[in-house]
Amino acid sequence: MLVVVGPSGAGKDTLIDGLRDRFADDPRVRFVQRTVTRKADPNAEAHASMTVDAFDAAQQAGAFSVTWDANGLKYGLPADVADHLATGGLAVANGSRQALPAIRAAFSRVVVVAVTVSEAELARRLAARGRETAAEIEARLQRARDLTVSGGDVLHLDNSGPPEIATAQLCRVVEDTLQR
Repeated sequence: MLVVVGPSGAGKDTLIDGLRDRFADDPRVRFVQRTVTRKADPNAEAHASMTVDAFDAAQQAGAFSVTWDANGLKYGLPADVADHLATGGLAVANGSRQALPAIRAAFSRVVVVAVTVSEAELARRLAARGRETAAEIEARLQRARDLTVSGGDVLHLDNSGPPEIATAQLCRVVEDTLQR
């Protein structure tokens, strides 16, 4: 399980999209679509949308391998990810720094890619997408300062520059992981 984490605005979706372009035809790599209690937005990640009530019912029915709450929303990774991993495949998911303990508990082998970006660049990206107020942006910046990622399974990837650079580095991580 390769889980990409980092603050909102760090470019996780852009990097995952770059991976998807590179590995689209490789059956060993599955790109996990997470479920979120947020309406679909063409300017945000492609995700399955559910109401809170539908999410809670799906969770009770065992539809998710991992769930977490963040930023007032509920997130879940589908239960069938385990089937792909059991066949020796690699699953790539946009995760959450807060959810890492649950993700690590749910999957026996996890590679965490912690995407970082300079604070000035993160502030610029958050403002440019126009989804948050100035106070919400400051809260996200503070959260980025407060939530650090560590562990023997963590690779840090700086995405402050052109996304092609970090995407190429992430592609090498996937290639190395597939070879193991």
